[in-house]
Amino acid sequence: MLEIRQTKVFRGPNVWARMPVIFLAADIGELEDRPTDKIDGFVDRLVAAIPSLHDHGCSLGHPGGFIERMREGTWMGHVLEHVALELQNLAGAQVTRGKTRGTKERGVYNVVYEYRQEDVGLEAGKIGHRLLNHLIYGSEPDFDLRVELEGNLIPLAERLAFGPSTRAITEEAERRGSPVLRLDPRRSLVQLGHGCYQKRVWATIASTTSNVGVELASNKEITNRLLRDVGIPSPRGEVVRDVEDAVRMARRIGYPVVVKPLDGNHGRGVTTDIGDAEGVRQAFALAIAESRAGDVVVESYLTGRDYRILVIDRRVVAVAERVPAHVVGDGERSVRQLIDLAIADPRRGIGDEKPLTRIAIDGQTEELLARQGLSLDAIPAYGRFVQLKQTGNMSTGGTAIDLTDEIHPDNYAIARQAAMTLGLDIAGIDFICPDISQSVREVGGGIVEINAAPGFRMHTHPTEGLPRQPGRAVVDMLFPPGTPTRIPIVAVTGTNGKTTTARMIAAIMQAHGKTVGLTTTDGIYIDGTQIAAGDMAGPQSAQMVLKNPVVDYAVLECARGGIVRSGLGFDRCNIAVVTNVDSDHLDLGGIKTLEQLAEVKGVVPASVFRDGCSILNADNHWTVQMARYARGEIIFFGMNEESEVIRDHLRERGRAVVMRQAPEGEVITLIEERRDTPVIYAKEIPATFDGRLRVNIQNAMAAIAAAIGADIPFDCIRDAMRGFTTDYAQTPGRFNLMEIEGRQVLMDYCHNVPALETLADFVRRTRAPHSVGVITVPGDRSDGDIAAFGRLAAATFDTVVIREDDDTRRRERGEIARALKSAISEAGRQPCRVETILDETEASLVAVDLAGPGDLVVILVDKPGRIWQALQERGRRAAEDRSVARPTRPDHPPPNGHVPMASAMSELQAMAGP
Repeated sequence: MLEIRQTKVFRGPNVWARMPVIFLAADIGELEDRPTDKIDGFVDRLVAAIPSLHDHGCSLGHPGGFIERMREGTWMGHVLEHVALELQNLAGAQVTRGKTRGTKERGVYNVVYEYRQEDVGLEAGKIGHRLLNHLIYGSEPDFDLRVELEGNLIPLAERLAFGPSTRAITEEAERRGSPVLRLDPRRSLVQLGHGCYQKRVWATIASTTSNVGVELASNKEITNRLLRDVGIPSPRGEVVRDVEDAVRMARRIGYPVVVKPLDGNHGRGVTTDIGDAEGVRQAFALAIAESRAGDVVVESYLTGRDYRILVIDRRVVAVAERVPAHVVGDGERSVRQLIDLAIADPRRGIGDEKPLTRIAIDGQTEELLARQGLSLDAIPAYGRFVQLKQTGNMSTGGTAIDLTDEIHPDNYAIARQAAMTLGLDIAGIDFICPDISQSVREVGGGIVEINAAPGFRMHTHPTEGLPRQPGRAVVDMLFPPGTPTRIPIVAVTGTNGKTTTARMIAAIMQAHGKTVGLTTTDGIYIDGTQIAAGDMAGPQSAQMVLKNPVVDYAVLECARGGIVRSGLGFDRCNIAVVTNVDSDHLDLGGIKTLEQLAEVKGVVPASVFRDGCSILNADNHWTVQMARYARGEIIFFGMNEESEVIRDHLRERGRAVVMRQAPEGEVITLIEERRDTPVIYAKEIPATFDGRLRVNIQNAMAAIAAAIGADIPFDCIRDAMRGFTTDYAQTPGRFNLMEIEGRQVLMDYCHNVPALETLADFVRRTRAPHSVGVITVPGDRSDGDIAAFGRLAAATFDTVVIREDDDTRRRERGEIARALKSAISEAGRQPCRVETILDETEASLVAVDLAGPGDLVVILVDKPGRIWQALQERGRRAAEDRSVARPTRPDHPPPNGHVPMASAMSELQAMAGP
């Protein structure tokens, strides 16, 4: 049997594709030995079930290509891919892309296919899975694909998909490269554009549409009065709330009349061409039932054809004649049989699924037939037009004839003025007149209604005539030529240094006057203010920034976990930064090797615009390899100007940011063709601790390279970097330094061996008399990583305090601590003391007690806010104790236990050697 082991939904660029896709891990079992050509009758049965598979060209590139592949022999995972795609197409989607790849495990395939609507794509995979098992094994004797489609998949797609009008707008926006974000999965509320450039549409009401205009259009009596006030022809009418008032008003106006709800839509409750009082009474009952306000309009009946004129941004962009649902007699079939024949038209579907809607037989149908002297079982004469619905609305089965090129200039001007009179930038004008190609002022007629949220389907998919592009007109209105829709996005990924690099880039952009939206593993920040705390380096956090209307620049940290689970939170970025790829998070989420981890991180530079930049670490093998598929200009950064990677890149006229030795010290330098530009001395950046914190030099180089790629002026870069510190307020949990009773205490979110190696280098350069380290490793790391971390800690610190995170990631409490202690014992260098205190706060405070004046305490934190507060409180109490014991002299530090960052840094630097 074919089994699905795992299902994933990728909502952005991912390791499989640059688009949203669904991933299925399919185990085909014994079918590994039975490709499609070895299963008797399978191909014929499948094609009979889904004839439209003939349209799939597959790798052969022509219709029928996939069927040829099946007859030659292919595996069932590949078949599942195509079936899942085609089932979505049958439900109204337009999807074509997929891939199927074998795995190292026999019979297991990774099946990937495109989707438009997540739930529909998932359901298509489930139905396809069941269908294949049924066709091969007869596993579900009651399985009926038609029932699954019409009773399940198509209604689901209809319920969740954009309607034809919204789809016309979003497809045009996507065609132009504008981002489209659905703000409500159950409604057609859509954001076009990012950040400060965003506009919104809800069906065909735009964020630019006047609310007053919408309210006016919903009141038919006021609409007609306003139109008459400016000389636009419209029927005479009055509002009534009582059936007898309706009859009296009809007599006053003169028959024939129209009765309709004051605030109705889609033709519901409308009765036309009423010639007597009894007809008015019946029509009033229908209208009052559809009126939300309980008001009904009685107005004079205009004779002629029913036209819809679509006005967008003061221009007539489409005209259609609306023909009510009908059949034409052939002298042989009954009305019911003719309706069944019409319903079978492949252009008709459920709701808005297809260009035409199926015709439903209801009381209105039977009443209209009776008025025409017919019944459902009557056989109309050959050529007789049999009307089935009162109005020509597409939603009730009507048809449309495009007449955009036929409208008379007078009618064009009247429709345009009508939309302007109500203040609507998108309006559907319902015209009744004998012929739209003749002036209504000469042949009679007028405007009977104005719609504030007009449907586009009659114009995009007319039954006769040329299709029009109203979606293009809407996008032109919202985003005139030259108007941006995207804010710049800098995406930062890597194993270590992501957060600090992202913060440095954000600081540069803020110095350049940008309102920056920043996501990090610490939280989300808008213009420097934190709006959400916690690990916010995933796709949902990115979406929060891109939806924020004040943001004009986004800096987004992209962690491994989010990419593996659901892809990126954006479709493209302007600049990608990859700090490094080192051993971390292996054996998690199916990522077992550094090569696979690099492939995950590589999704970010692969998503850069062609005119953007990819910033890659020349000192890291795996990031260098990304240059093969990274998009945009490649800018390398590296500590070694003479590396082969840098030299080769410069020979090819590329740009690089390097560390160069100058008489006054190390200077970060931009090298490009025929010109070297010193940017800033490393020691001028406070976060580098006078150049001794090498990892922050690398992070600064990555940030500077990103700023150069964004054409930020050098003076702005220098000013921002000179003000960037590792103060807790600016970079919580990243090399935060404070002094407590003469001890230098450093907090850092170090959680893997490569990060500890950089920290060990800093400890060695500091040369403190004694060092104390509070260490742990996240519980989802491998046993080998835990042991390596413990051995390195033993070589780094004189005293070690072992703790554990609150969340041990499914390990037993104390298991990680025991593993670390064992590794320290086996390291060969015994520290003077090893303590095990599982609680993070308690372990941190004990570590301070174990150190003496001048010593260095390094705390590897999981909850930096909690530890910072505990240490600050400890320092405050110590200062109070000192003030009680002896008076404070004016030249002493403030008695709060906390020395300003600059002072603490200078003391630490004084302790360190060159």
